[in-house]
Amino acid sequence: MSTDTQVQTLRLVLGDQLNPMHTWFQAVDPAVVYVLMEVRSETDYVVHHAQKVIAIFAAMRDFQRMLEAAGHRVHYLRINAPENQQHITKNLEYLAEHYGARAVQCQSPDEWRLDALLSTWRDTSSLSVECVDSEHFLTDRFEAQRLFEGKRSWLMASFYRAMRLKHGVLLDAGRQPVGGKWSFDADNRHAWRGPTTKQADPLPPPDRRPTHDHASVWADIQTAGVVTMGEPQAATFRWPLNRAEALVQLEAFIAEGLPYFGHYQDAMHTAHWRLFHALLSFALNVKMLSPKDVVQRAEQAYEAGLAPIEAVEGFIRQVLGWREYIRGVYWAQMPGYDDSNELDQQLALPAWFWTGETRMRCMQHAIGQSLTHAYAHHIQRLMVIGNFALIAGLSPQAVHRWYLGIYIDAFEWVELPNTIGMSQYADGGLLATKPYASSAAYIHRMSDYCKGCHYKKDDKLGDDACPLNALYWDFFEQKKPLLGRNPRLGLVYKNLERMPETDRAAIARKAAQTRDELDRL
Repeated sequence: MSTDTQVQTLRLVLGDQLNPMHTWFQAVDPAVVYVLMEVRSETDYVVHHAQKVIAIFAAMRDFQRMLEAAGHRVHYLRINAPENQQHITKNLEYLAEHYGARAVQCQSPDEWRLDALLSTWRDTSSLSVECVDSEHFLTDRFEAQRLFEGKRSWLMASFYRAMRLKHGVLLDAGRQPVGGKWSFDADNRHAWRGPTTKQADPLPPPDRRPTHDHASVWADIQTAGVVTMGEPQAATFRWPLNRAEALVQLEAFIAEGLPYFGHYQDAMHTAHWRLFHALLSFALNVKMLSPKDVVQRAEQAYEAGLAPIEAVEGFIRQVLGWREYIRGVYWAQMPGYDDSNELDQQLALPAWFWTGETRMRCMQHAIGQSLTHAYAHHIQRLMVIGNFALIAGLSPQAVHRWYLGIYIDAFEWVELPNTIGMSQYADGGLLATKPYASSAAYIHRMSDYCKGCHYKKDDKLGDDACPLNALYWDFFEQKKPLLGRNPRLGLVYKNLERMPETDRAAIARKAAQTRDELDRL
């Protein structure tokens, strides 16, 4: 294609907007230059997992190749390019002058900070700046806000039901839920104990993701001086590069993982770090896949008799329900939601959040897995790591920054409400109807983490007692002024009141000691 045509418009493509199906790309326009950039302002706002930075850079570079192969003009700024201003709008200004372009178009960012950045720039720039829809989500930004207008609590179940009806998903001819229930969540809470047990649990399927050598990408990141955490695994990288690879991964999950997903979606086990989870969240959140792609394939699997309703409904609920709902909460509550701290939790994260080196086997495995794979599933995030952070009294803002950095699928629109609202109850109950807090009992029920642990799962007191037990009861004791009237916590407070005063005092001392010694657990 000739590059002699005068450039009129720059089109910005962010690292989480890698959707080749967007209408932008349906026709070649020589007056348009697509801009992709690797910038320090995006690598440095929190410390990210090495695999997250590698995956986004590698996918962006592949997207550049795809666009150029289709005949589009592309200007790609690599992290170490001398002309790179290391900032999105500064680079756009430089490129507009370079090409003589007078207009910039973007797809609406999903993170509030980037939306605010581009909005402010649009209002002050001499360039014409316009944003279009990303054509990804099944709802608009404020659909949830309109649905819940005037209500104190935003129940996901209500939103999910509305989405099922709106999009005609898993409905019978009378527009009632297939299987007779809107949610089969109660059927999907089984532990996985392995194939040698009496219940003969099935083995998880092989990891069908492709393998890439991204050593050169990692070398660029290191040369630039980007600070990361976790294992890069650059030479044997397993996350998808593009839509084609993501679709292969989706098909593998539908065939091999989905039939068992519902049954074991909350299970955890040291022998199999992913069990039957799809590992599609990265591809979804950078828009290689659309939620419509994923929901339709799951529904088709049910209609073809390839997976039971409880598995298919549970999976679809995560995508059509929870994912869209969380985005709605984010846009309704920002800015300011990230500062929420209703429970007044202030402690710093223990040092082992960055190493996994703790004697608590549940935290050792969940954090170690996160550092190794840049991934942990929802129960590990909520009921292991998040639970510890909650009952130990860690700062929700510190927890938020850690989650935002460590997980390959973590972008603020999806991570922030999950952490601040669901995990840490820092919004005071807008999102969750109760704090998701647990002693060792839940973790023992859903995993093999307690087996072989340094600490004793049944003990509340003593040097070898599981730290979760004293922290759990003391958390509810301390937060009684805020939580004591919550109807979903009635049994917790009745059990607390039945404890002898001497036991409660001993638990308080043990919990205080534990909080003082978090780095040494």
